[in-house]
Amino acid sequence: MNTQELSEKIARASGWVGEVKQEMAKVVVGQRVLINRLILSLLCKGHVLLEGVPGLAKTMSVKALAGTMHAAFSRIQFTPDLLPADLLGTMIYNPEERAFSAKKGPVFANLVLADEINRAPAKVQSALLEAMQERQVTLGETSYPLPNPFLVLATQNPIEQEGTYQLPEAQLDRFLFKVIVDYPTREEEVQVLQMMSHTGAAPSTSPVVTVQQIDASRDLMNEIYLDPAVQNYIVDLVRATRNPAALDKSLEGMVRAGASPRATINISLAAKALAFTRCRAFVTPQDVKDLAHDILRHRILLSYEAEASNISADAIVDRILSKVPVP
Repeated sequence: MNTQELSEKIARASGWVGEVKQEMAKVVVGQRVLINRLILSLLCKGHVLLEGVPGLAKTMSVKALAGTMHAAFSRIQFTPDLLPADLLGTMIYNPEERAFSAKKGPVFANLVLADEINRAPAKVQSALLEAMQERQVTLGETSYPLPNPFLVLATQNPIEQEGTYQLPEAQLDRFLFKVIVDYPTREEEVQVLQMMSHTGAAPSTSPVVTVQQIDASRDLMNEIYLDPAVQNYIVDLVRATRNPAALDKSLEGMVRAGASPRATINISLAAKALAFTRCRAFVTPQDVKDLAHDILRHRILLSYEAEASNISADAIVDRILSKVPVP
């Protein structure tokens, strides 16, 4: 199939993307980057971490996305007293059959909203690791596969807020994107006021896409061309996070650890998904640049010197993007 034919096929198959955005716009004002990243996560089967202060429509955006799909949705409120069994399920003894049977937890759904994920302690976070990576849950001696697709869409409050725990690095690395959700513009806030300042029923979304349509889109996405020059650009970007001082001497000693090869895989997948939503049969370096911050910011571990100098992971990604040659 040539590029023109593939582009036309993608344009027909990606119609649901616009429909999902239209439905979500009924509920969520603005937040275009957030909505785009949620749609890309569906195409990549990737988990998303949304960070921002309370009240910025993080939870509402995930619920709105779930409402546009014919799929199972589960919401889990993370609290300091949450136990792994509350999340995954447990083995229940049946006295009549004299045997244990599995009682599956709320994690067995297509879309799992982990609300305020960093308000639960480490033992609960570690319970999610197997589910997020292997897409299965082990109860007793049996492993149970999670449904397809399975996505964890987590919200978290900034770490400096009261009552929050730092997520372990191993779990952060399992998120495809970490999206920073910011305040709306003045015009958007006026729209929010007009939409929500009443006591009637809140607006909601209607199902417009099936799991089968998303699977078909993924198959097409795999045919999108990723040029060797763009592949090398992705690898150079990720490798630069591990030793940024080789590119910029001012970054000497600022990074404790850089992004893993999982970041390389995620950038290539997400770039193909972005090309798909833009009805293109090939990936451009600009696609990679557009996604770099959301994929790399949570994978760069800053040193004490960087934190003391007020240098953020985003600032390091900016420097790397400006220094690595673009093909």
